[in-house]
Amino acid sequence: MVKLGIIGYGYWGPNLVRNFNSIPDSEVVYCADFDEKRLQHVRNLYPKTNITKDYKNILNDKDVDAVIVATPIETHYKIAKDCLDAGKHVLVEKPITASSEEAKSLIKAAEKSKKVLMVDHTFEYSTPAMKVKEIISSGELGKIFTIDMIRVNLGLFQEKVNVIWDLAPHDISMLMYYLGHPPTAVRAVGQSYVRNGIEDDAHINLEFKDKVMANMHVSWLDPMKIRKTTIVGNKKMLVFDDTLDNEKIRIYDKGVTIEKNNIPRQPYYDTFEQWKLTYRSGDVHAPKIENKESLNTMARHFIGCIKNNKKPLTDGFSGLRVVKVLEAMQESLKDDGRKVNLKND
Repeated sequence: MVKLGIIGYGYWGPNLVRNFNSIPDSEVVYCADFDEKRLQHVRNLYPKTNITKDYKNILNDKDVDAVIVATPIETHYKIAKDCLDAGKHVLVEKPITASSEEAKSLIKAAEKSKKVLMVDHTFEYSTPAMKVKEIISSGELGKIFTIDMIRVNLGLFQEKVNVIWDLAPHDISMLMYYLGHPPTAVRAVGQSYVRNGIEDDAHINLEFKDKVMANMHVSWLDPMKIRKTTIVGNKKMLVFDDTLDNEKIRIYDKGVTIEKNNIPRQPYYDTFEQWKLTYRSGDVHAPKIENKESLNTMARHFIGCIKNNKKPLTDGFSGLRVVKVLEAMQESLKDDGRKVNLKND
């Protein structure tokens, strides 16, 4: 039995407690939060769970094996570092830290303590995302040209971080999961409409090797909740709409090819008549996807890594790669969309 403490019982906390308590090999024995009402909510649902306003009470309990950090981003590093130094395995909500230097420090602390350090990039554990990855890897879409991602809704507004740091980590982690490598450059533009200095709407362009280009729109200001990814390949195209109950993924046998006509080549240029565009519009296919809660899959993976001493799919280095991209986006955002190149070690 892996005994867990959860630090932070806000928006995401109840989902974490529910899922970890549903796993036969784990039990949430502590919850920490500053808000007395949130702690009483835990006590009403889980009377046997210890509650505290001081997370260090969890660290001082030798029976606690692992800690989940679900607090505001700016507190991730200190709390996670304290947990690792106390000899606890650690799962941190996304993004892992507020800077790449902090992420590197956590990785070193985990290596020193020989404990599991994992970041909750939840969507890498979702069955639809796994299916998208499988389809891309199979070559069914052909060479990938572009990926467009929209993650917008009305709220939840954050007090200390902008919409990029709040929403973009999901899509950054998914892009690198799909393509297998980080971007080479980013550009970001955004605006603060509700509160000065905290951008609530942003458009981001990411360049990957082999001319793959991705675009993101993240916003707290849209009247509708949209979670949509469109992937264009030279053979087929794919649309992943995570808000749908059924047929979340649809594959379109659509595309365009260039055929050269048998017209003698001009000495210095090709005329329009020498080229013919052929458009293809075939069937639409919706692959079958197993219905599993991604958060539960992630939770089981964390427990499995602890029990079997395995490296998590989304380990500290995975978290670091996402934070590096976020930092580049932030740099571009503050410099009117200037292109920022990334150094991928």
